Amino acid sequence: MSKNAWDEIDEDSFKTLSKDEMDALRSAKPRNFASINSWWIVLAQVAITLIIAGACFVFSGQADKSVYTYSALVGGLIGFLPSTLFLMRLEAARKSVKRSPGGFLAAIVSGEFIKILATIVLFIGFALKQPDLKWIPLLVTYLATLKCYLLAWFWK
Repeated sequence: MSKNAWDEIDEDSFKTLSKDEMDALRSAKPRNFASINSWWIVLAQVAITLIIAGACFVFSGQADKSVYTYSALVGGLIGFLPSTLFLMRLEAARKSVKRSPGGFLAAIVSGEFIKILATIVLFIGFALKQPDLKWIPLLVTYLATLKCYLLAWFWK
């Protein structure tokens, strides 16, 4: 059995750092090790929802002003409400008496399931109960709230 070049680990490909080396690296580049509060992402999602809804209110015609604004608000709600539910699930796992890595992983998986299920239910529910929604502002606002996750990488 022959080994391929990519199967062999190069000696210089990684280096295990000691605690002192890691502390020196953290002090030299503290921005690389900073974490962002996840609730700021939800707040950014709410802010972008309000900005887009305000733009829809200002730039839409008089007859369509309310439906475009409402559609943008619904799109934002579908974006940030599941994120809020996910974070609430993680907060509950953090405050749990039985804290373990497996329990936190289960909280992440179940939180993601709740998030996906809530998104699907909200999309279907609003589509069935509010047939007069305008889908373009709804989807634009929804996608803009999803891009807040990407912006969090740049804020860091």
